Amino acid sequence: MPAGESQHPRDSSNVISIVSESEKPSTSEPALASLVGLTIVVADDDRIARELLAGILRRHGFVVESVPDGQLAVERVAKGGVDLVLLDVLMPRLSGLEACRLLKGMTSDGFLPVVLVTAKTDTASRVEGLKIGADDYVCKPFEEDELVARVQAMLRIKRSHDHVIVSRARLEQLSLHDDLTGLYNYRYLHARLNEEFKRAERYHDPLACLVIDIDRLQAHNDAGGRDAGDRVLRFVADTIRRSLREVDVVARFGGDEFLVVLPSTHFAGSVTVADRIFQDANQRIAGWEQRSALPVALSLGVALFPSRDVRTKDALLRGADAALHAAKRDGGNRICVYQQQGQMYTPVSGFSVTETAPKAIKPRSDRPYYRSDRPTAPSSVARPPVTPERKPE
Repeated sequence: MPAGESQHPRDSSNVISIVSESEKPSTSEPALASLVGLTIVVADDDRIARELLAGILRRHGFVVESVPDGQLAVERVAKGGVDLVLLDVLMPRLSGLEACRLLKGMTSDGFLPVVLVTAKTDTASRVEGLKIGADDYVCKPFEEDELVARVQAMLRIKRSHDHVIVSRARLEQLSLHDDLTGLYNYRYLHARLNEEFKRAERYHDPLACLVIDIDRLQAHNDAGGRDAGDRVLRFVADTIRRSLREVDVVARFGGDEFLVVLPSTHFAGSVTVADRIFQDANQRIAGWEQRSALPVALSLGVALFPSRDVRTKDALLRGADAALHAAKRDGGNRICVYQQQGQMYTPVSGFSVTETAPKAIKPRSDRPYYRSDRPTAPSSVARPPVTPERKPE
């Protein structure tokens, strides 16, 4: 080697070779239409080489941001919106290998292609880069066609990987949520109710369960088609969701049924929530006649743990179901609360606004009492005592 010639990999012959390659007419195909506009970060401390790489990629339709070292490349990737990174191996502050290691740690949940650009052509240098997580490499001096082909290949792999991630998230969403209403489905509910019941047992905490049924949903389907029934389901789901706390759980329990789990909720709190859902639905239903000639009515069954006959999760569900069946059996559009075997108690306000509220009467153990929006005889109405709100979160 002649005296005075640099032994640094970034010598003048390399630069001249790269420049001469860029002067050749490009024979590569334009970037695929689906890849045009993607963002690439180029990190190289050699300004000429950096601008050469950026210019080639821009001519093929990519958005290129160039930085002089690995530290700035890492900081740019941290801001998001980067699809691929080209790193020179030898750079000040943070080398390409160190930057690659950091980038792969930052993007463990996704896939960010990292391509190393190096003047070292020996196998050991390439293997070192691949071992730390680099996805590909380009050797200097490089051919423009090869560079663009490798970049496009990495971006196609990234696109496929992103599609898999989106599909997996969609499948997870469908496995836990009801597609029509956006609420949790029965699969999630089963696991969550089991967790909440075990927590209530362990900490001697109250737990309430509501089963809500839409009265005569089939009539809406018959009158306006299945779309009309779907609108009712979404309307009721939205009403229930608005009436709950963040810690409460609501799921679509069946075709026209919803189940609500209320952690740390006593009798008074469960009745308050049930009444709020009932009232909110009736208030918001006021304009329903503009969309359907049929009214929307709800029946609600409530059960509580712990109580004399509710010692297990299954008994809690059976109690809520029994209360709901009692409400449906007596005409629907009401709330029924299951307290213990053979006794139902339901808050009611079955008098019109022009009537005087009847005095409270003692519930009997041989018949249920209800909450309904239809007028009833004073002798068959019971009002609940004033009780405190639910236990705070």
